[in-house]
Amino acid sequence: MKKEAKLLFEKMVDFKRFAIALLAVGSFFYLGLIIPDTANTMFELYIMAGSSSVFLFGSIYFFALSKRFRAKLDEMDEGREFLMKK
Repeated sequence: MKKEAKLLFEKMVDFKRFAIALLAVGSFFYLGLIIPDTANTMFELYIMAGSSSVFLFGSIYFFALSKRFRAKLDEMDEGREFLMKK
């Protein structure tokens, strides 16, 4: 049971790190989209908007996964010990 709680805690932390990294990359892509001199054609604008959206939605997905693992840990007695350490 303790190993399962440790595994869930590690997954929660990893998914939160993935989400933060994707949020940073998506934000930089969005900044490239709103700067007026970056794209020459509409196709390039659509590519930048699409890539920014994909990274931002990926970030939201990983934040949701992290929250789900945190809820599972909160239900477990051993999981609460790991959450107290954080």
